[in-house]
Amino acid sequence: MRIVPIASESLGVRSLAVYIKTRKDNILIDPGVALGPKRYSLPPAKAEIEKLKLVQKSILEFLAMANTIIISHYHYDHYTPGANYENKHLIIKNPSRNINKSQKRRASKFLKDKNYTSADGKNITLKECRIKFSPPLPHGEKGTRLGFVIMTMIEDKKKIIHASDTQLLNKESIKWIIDNMPDTLIASGPPTYILKHTWKSGIKNINRIIQETDAHIILDHHIIRDKRYPRFFKELEKEPSTFAKYLGREETPLEAYRKELHMIEKGEKVKIPFRYSLSSL
Repeated sequence: MRIVPIASESLGVRSLAVYIKTRKDNILIDPGVALGPKRYSLPPAKAEIEKLKLVQKSILEFLAMANTIIISHYHYDHYTPGANYENKHLIIKNPSRNINKSQKRRASKFLKDKNYTSADGKNITLKECRIKFSPPLPHGEKGTRLGFVIMTMIEDKKKIIHASDTQLLNKESIKWIIDNMPDTLIASGPPTYILKHTWKSGIKNINRIIQETDAHIILDHHIIRDKRYPRFFKELEKEPSTFAKYLGREETPLEAYRKELHMIEKGEKVKIPFRYSLSSL
């Protein structure tokens, strides 16, 4: 199987979109992208807006190539409402069960006049691969108001798990991952930039996955919004990749450095840990 990370915080936007090419299937998981509306009480910097435009175009290109689209939940950084899903096998988080009110409204509007398969807890076979879906699991810690997500395991000789926004913070998610023994795990790390206590629990849970599986871990999304994420990675027993690192690119966590980007765009000299110019995006 070939894994193509498309968009994430290490690539400059909010997303965990990934394209997976098996022997006979082209699968796109969570084809959405967004920017944080406010960070440090600031709107997105010009660099973030330009990056968003580029990624939106890229996601639509991958969507056109894919024959199967998987949507783990209905936050805008995980699906694109106005895209063309015609003639696609649309496999989604159940839009009416284990879902909060805002996502239920979004799902109802999005799915109008569309054919789809609810995935929660199911096994689905495509041409040459098997897809196993987790039951609905918390978007982060147990009891969160952010609702539920589904994890996806694609098996075609090897196993890839896309853990979506579980943030590796609830016991059920960790158990499901370990029980299924993936070769590669793609996951959002904990949102340590807003919930400081998730640093400790995130380290503990990810180390358990490292100890009990031999998975190559690709960790991105919420954790990369924290400037301290390199330190978080070093505290793990095995350092994970980000989307950018997996692709051999420089990590550009634009949102984490929004304050500095605004200063640079005003002509001030500020040090940031990545190269910056609008032409390099």
